[in-house]
Amino acid sequence: MAQPIQEIFDSMKAQAISLATDAARQDLIDMFNNTSRVAIWKILFYAIAFCINLAQQTYDLFRIETDDKISRQKTSLQRWYVEKAKAFQYGYNLVADADYYDNTGLTEDQVNASKVVAYAAAIEQTVGIRIKVARLVNDELAPLDNNQLTALVAYFQRIKQAGVHIDNTTGPSDDLKCKLRIYYNPLVLLNTGGRIDGVDSEPVQNALKYYLKNSIPFNGLFVPMMAVDALQKVEGVVIAKDVFWQARYGALPFADVDVEYNPDAGYLRVINNGIDIEFIPHAAI
Repeated sequence: MAQPIQEIFDSMKAQAISLATDAARQDLIDMFNNTSRVAIWKILFYAIAFCINLAQQTYDLFRIETDDKISRQKTSLQRWYVEKAKAFQYGYNLVADADYYDNTGLTEDQVNASKVVAYAAAIEQTVGIRIKVARLVNDELAPLDNNQLTALVAYFQRIKQAGVHIDNTTGPSDDLKCKLRIYYNPLVLLNTGGRIDGVDSEPVQNALKYYLKNSIPFNGLFVPMMAVDALQKVEGVVIAKDVFWQARYGALPFADVDVEYNPDAGYLRVINNGIDIEFIPHAAI
């Protein structure tokens, strides 16, 4: 990490005074203790310190760039596959015997429009790697369609390491439902949960939906305690108490969520009418 210029300058000055002291050169010691801002030695030392700092910054940037390139190599597995999933361009062919595209003649908008994978996660399994992917449709996460998924599978067959089994998956969100008790401030909220000022008719429900959409990374864990913390921040909510949380993926039955839940699809959404709330008036704490 690059040292501050002043730190380098002070180190040079201390070393120079030490050498002058060892040589019993009082004239040099007096010179280095000169408080003038334009002393020749100060200008020279500062110029050297500046150059050293610049060289150190250049080395830091080189190391960061090198580390990043190394981390993207195939040998780093998960991250490499995530980056490659997001680089997939639907409707375009790879350069022969390569793992990249030739976008000559394409506009930036055309390239961006072809990159249908907005979110990806790579999970190492007992046999091979599972890559979960999702796209954005009207600013909402959604599964790739059948043609897009087929093309993505063919893409990874071309670029993956030999002998590695890849399981590409995409699907609708896992489902969530819950029952909550919300103790509310009647000076702010109605007994229906809506704001008295009319700004939001469902602030608690909307806060939960926002939390699921924006606060949990793709393929991240849903933690009920953290969701309750988010609800606790809603204006007018005095105490947020969860009675139960239940989740499922696909056609499986709902199961209770106690400590955490990892959505199979990589993301989680509340089902229609899936938030059951009992609103109870409570004085502000």
